[in-house]
Amino acid sequence: MKTIAFFNNKGGVGKTTLVYHLACMLADRGETVLAVDLDPQANLTSMFIPEDDLELLWPNGEHPKTIFGALRPIIRGIGDVETPHLQKINARLALIVGDLALSTFEDKLSDAWPRCHNRDESAFRIMTAFYRGIRQAAAQFEASWVLIDVGPNLGAINRAALIASQHVVIPLGPDLFSLQGLRNLGPSLRSWRASWKELSAKSPDPSMELPEGKVEPLGYVVMQHGMRENRPPKAYQRWIDRFPGAYRESVLDDHSSCSILAASDPYCLAMLKHYRSLMPMAMEARKPVFSLKPADGAIGAHGEAVRNAYDDFLDLAERIADRSGAVLAE
Repeated sequence: MKTIAFFNNKGGVGKTTLVYHLACMLADRGETVLAVDLDPQANLTSMFIPEDDLELLWPNGEHPKTIFGALRPIIRGIGDVETPHLQKINARLALIVGDLALSTFEDKLSDAWPRCHNRDESAFRIMTAFYRGIRQAAAQFEASWVLIDVGPNLGAINRAALIASQHVVIPLGPDLFSLQGLRNLGPSLRSWRASWKELSAKSPDPSMELPEGKVEPLGYVVMQHGMRENRPPKAYQRWIDRFPGAYRESVLDDHSSCSILAASDPYCLAMLKHYRSLMPMAMEARKPVFSLKPADGAIGAHGEAVRNAYDDFLDLAERIADRSGAVLAE
């Protein structure tokens, strides 16, 4: 099972859209996929589930069938994390439903991190709640892939989510803000890895499942750039060309000079187009852009764009599989 988080502390780069489409592509290729919404904004959940159905999963005053519902015993201090509810999208794709109330777990995670130094068992149970809950759900669904969507910040929820992941993919927009976000998150990732390695050795319960916390970076994806003659406009290109060096320096801690461009950078997993009018069409049809049919309005030039989108996301899925040491189903 491969567990991959998609993370950038700069918002608005298309991260959630990327997770949604990649989960659907992997499932379309015959893989069994568990998507996990650990962003308190629950945007991934809203892409998968219509509001009428979601209202049933978020009952007022009752036990919600969400990640927050699975965490309630540990948040209240009356038990441990439960196996999260699996919302099946289809036979090969399921979702751990997000919840706006997840933000209330932030303070508990912040408090638990330093208490792990004191070999506090309850602190370790809190810090590993995401990891253990996701593993239970993935085992129940027999998932070969777990894709985790997190919010755009460097807070305690994301730290716990990243520690629970084997790998991380970094979506980037072609602008200064994403470049700066890349510079910020790289040192945080390295710090979290180093700290968790030290903390995990202090666990007082040898039987407790702990994540390795290696969070191996697989690469970055450049999102939503306009194209002119198959090349990004100059306004975007100036930032895109600085990503390879910034990724190596900030994320890989490699300070040797880098003159490679993103287009030939092995760490650049994809440069995805905006898909413009296809995206509203896909949202209306509640399906990924590469699954749109003529009945959804994908006719003429749109039909060709749909086929191109399929090729783009298939190529991305194959590159992520290759870098993570997996092989996609034929």
